[in-house]
Amino acid sequence: MGLQRLHVAARYSEAAIFNGVVYLAGMVPECEAKDIRSQTVDVLAQVDQRLAEAGSHKGLILRAKIYLADIKDIGAMNEVWDAWVIPGTAPPRATVQAALSNPGWRIEIVVTAAQAAVA
Repeated sequence: MGLQRLHVAARYSEAAIFNGVVYLAGMVPECEAKDIRSQTVDVLAQVDQRLAEAGSHKGLILRAKIYLADIKDIGAMNEVWDAWVIPGTAPPRATVQAALSNPGWRIEIVVTAAQAAVA
């Protein structure tokens, strides 16, 4: 199985698929909201969309990396995350504080997932 890229721009692709594994770029908020809950909902919706385009879904996430502009937002972010994750499928995850490239962003999420098996 060859390498496939989705939503290719000059600087990066939003996703790459290789050997049945989906690698997403860092998903950042596209909404106008400034609060962590709204931004988390927005980013997770993007993750859902990109995974679907790549033939995967959130139940097949192999690993998630979450970057927060302020680690104090972890509780509110976790509330949204916990409601989003399918029970019994919580992936390995790291959450760290990081300086994000846009001061309006409070969160960025990077996901690696398996593709769904083709019947």
